[in-house]
Amino acid sequence: MHPILKDIRLISFDLDGTLVDSVPDLAAAVDASLGEQGLPPAGEARVRDWVGNGSWKLVERTLTFAQGHMPGEGALARAHEAFLKHYGRDPGSRTRLYPGVREALDALQAGDRILTLVTNKPFAFIRPILSQFGLERHFALCLGGDSLPQKKPDPAPLLHLAAHFDMPVQACLMVGDSRHDIDAGRAAGFRTLAVPYGYNHGEPVQLSRPDALVDSLAELV
Repeated sequence: MHPILKDIRLISFDLDGTLVDSVPDLAAAVDASLGEQGLPPAGEARVRDWVGNGSWKLVERTLTFAQGHMPGEGALARAHEAFLKHYGRDPGSRTRLYPGVREALDALQAGDRILTLVTNKPFAFIRPILSQFGLERHFALCLGGDSLPQKKPDPAPLLHLAAHFDMPVQACLMVGDSRHDIDAGRAAGFRTLAVPYGYNHGEPVQLSRPDALVDSLAELV
């Protein structure tokens, strides 16, 4: 086992950019919703830099790009509803599991650690994505961006998981691909581990000073 796992009993994983590459499906939904409004598509490359703060923020960034200015609340709410409609129709057909993820989750679960998921993605989309890869059985509890009033980088979701399983924060690890994951983990008192291949708004996740970095989650086991 990787040294970062010493005395760790609960592991919280981010989803998008950590376990799966979901940007192709997110970009398709973004562009479909823009097309409904007669606006130009954003494209996958731009969306890759916009994800990580939940669907509302993604749509806000999308409209700001397409219109050249910040949208009003009404326009943003309508665009967000359209995005959720399109994404809900097909949240996973283009989404891919990153190499090493399945092997890591299998081994960590067999090692009697509690595995949890904490993402800023709306909760309704978590199960469809995990199910298509047969991963839902690995996680004892999943939290979406709308499961609590707060979401990452606020530490509240991580503290909620630790309290739910009656686990001291010193025995918990946050695994993610962005500064929001590392900031949330650090604020919660969790150990932090980063992967460099995900979405971090165009900046190296190493700059967030995680406690450890692995090129693949397979390195954990």
